[in-house]
Amino acid sequence: MSVADSRSAPTDGLAGWALDLMDRLGGVGAGLAIALENFFPPLPSEVILPLAGFAAGLGSFSLVGALFWTTLGSVVGALGLYALGRWVGEQRIRAAVEKLPLVDVEDLDRTTAWFQRHGRKAVFFGRMVPIFRSLISIPAGITAMPIWQFLAFTATGSLIWNSIFVLAGYKLGENWSAVEPYAQVLQYVVIAVVVAVVGYGLAKRIRARRRAAEPEAG
Repeated sequence: MSVADSRSAPTDGLAGWALDLMDRLGGVGAGLAIALENFFPPLPSEVILPLAGFAAGLGSFSLVGALFWTTLGSVVGALGLYALGRWVGEQRIRAAVEKLPLVDVEDLDRTTAWFQRHGRKAVFFGRMVPIFRSLISIPAGITAMPIWQFLAFTATGSLIWNSIFVLAGYKLGENWSAVEPYAQVLQYVVIAVVVAVVGYGLAKRIRARRRAAEPEAG
């Protein structure tokens, strides 16, 4: 049975597009959709992965194939962003930071030093965090993380994340879309935490600069 013939299969929007890829190309289509998700965030892996599991349950391709192709797609997409980071390089980033208000080059140096110490853990766990799943590949490229390390930790983290959602779609069957609301809640939590941390950092920086300017004004 083709997944497109199921009454619960999406027929339009991004999910419908991903479904069409899977119907046409099988597991390769699922991998391609996940690879493109790295570059096009509105294409959510939290929809594609359960849909791939659902398709595997219907026999469009095997469960092992779903896990293999989606993980390969994750790695290929991440490699593209890693290459972008390598091309941009630290010098271009430094030049851009020097022109930004409320950001000091020292912040970049501290961030770079942190990533050089903890980059492997950041890449591994970052592949399991919405939003950062794709973005984490860019600093890995900028800091020139060894490619073999990047591939190993990206593949391992992606396999864990993909397995959770592919298996959920496989087990839920016709109710595969029930996964999406929970994934959205997780994404909102991540966004809220990021906004709070960035907001706190900016407020702290503004207060520090105001205090530094007070003696001069007096």
